[in-house]
Amino acid sequence: MRKVAIGCDHAGFAYKSTIIRVLKKENIEVIDKGTYSEESVDYPDFVHPVAELVEQGEVEFGVLICGSGNGVSMAANKHQAVRAALCWKVELAALARQHNNANVLSIPARFVSAKMARQMVHTFANTEFEGGRHGRRVDKISHC
Repeated sequence: MRKVAIGCDHAGFAYKSTIIRVLKKENIEVIDKGTYSEESVDYPDFVHPVAELVEQGEVEFGVLICGSGNGVSMAANKHQAVRAALCWKVELAALARQHNNANVLSIPARFVSAKMARQMVHTFANTEFEGGRHGRRVDKISHC
């Protein structure tokens, strides 16, 4: 069974349960790393556990949600093996997988509808990396 990790801050909490339902409907096991309410929290506390699972290969990919999507992307991308992509359209979620081999989808909850978030997760989960010339480029991302 496929396995995914999800995390969010208070701004992403409302979308998290609907995204979990989408993933489970697709027969994907979900590891929920929080947060568990709309009470204000610090997003890195929930991002790093998701990113660590991705980095260690414990999950196929991660989903992170915050207000702008920027904070969760920045924190996740501090992990060497993580390629978090901030997406606000289905086409970007597809390209992040196809061309960048993204392994974390970052969603800006304050800028996309719940329906769009669900569609992006579905697309991200079901799109493969194309490899080829894109593989060369992805190999050059890590600078350290």
